[in-house]
Amino acid sequence: MSLHLSPTFRQVLAESERALVGLWAVSGSPLAAEILAGSGADWLLIDMEHSANNLDTVSAQLQAVAAYPVTPLVRVPFGDDVVLKQVLDIGAQNVIVPMVSSAEQARHLVEAIRYPPQGRRGVGSSLARSARWNRVDDYLIDANEHVSLIVQVESAEAVDAAAEIAAVDGVDGVFIGPADLAASLGVLGQQTHPDVRAAVQRTFDAVHSVGKPVGVNAFDPAAAAAYVAAGADFIAVAADVSLLARGSEAIVARFAAAEPETDRDAY
Repeated sequence: MSLHLSPTFRQVLAESERALVGLWAVSGSPLAAEILAGSGADWLLIDMEHSANNLDTVSAQLQAVAAYPVTPLVRVPFGDDVVLKQVLDIGAQNVIVPMVSSAEQARHLVEAIRYPPQGRRGVGSSLARSARWNRVDDYLIDANEHVSLIVQVESAEAVDAAAEIAAVDGVDGVFIGPADLAASLGVLGQQTHPDVRAAVQRTFDAVHSVGKPVGVNAFDPAAAAAYVAAGADFIAVAADVSLLARGSEAIVARFAAAEPETDRDAY
């Protein structure tokens, strides 16, 4: 029996004529991830950097969203060879690596996700979901086509090197993290500060100058709309936990502040 894998994020980006809208799965819940996957979002970031997600929860979420027309990406906590190998083996086809600041670092990551002779990824496909336990024909030969790599630009140093980072063969796109970028620029917590937005635009221009797609995280709707207008190819607009937090706050505030419509003394 031969099985086929889903298109990579690289392929989905290349075929899209609009900015791809994404959501974050941070809670670690496969149920929450499945709910997000059915929302109509184009892509879903399963986060291991700022959450309690581990290999077991990521694996369960990848399985939960597989039936939906959404492209899952897994953000690893850092660019470690072993972590990347394990995440790829459990079936992640698309990985995001945070805090990439140089072309040299980007090249190291490309090698980490590729089998020899192009890279140094450990070979265990017969034991792994990545190749559906050897049910994907020629997986080892075609493995590079089944995996995409997105690197994150999140510092002033990385903004300056954005064109060189994006130009590395095997880097399929750049994702900008305004929160850490704001901290790097000395305006911690001010993701929509003019200096941050200017740095984001510089990164857009640098990445596009070498023909690669670029995305950004923007939970503020006005900022997200502005970034789409400025040329973002993909954008993250909310997370499961933020939707639950803001939604629950709004519904409680609505009814806690409401005037009673009946006279309770009548009962």
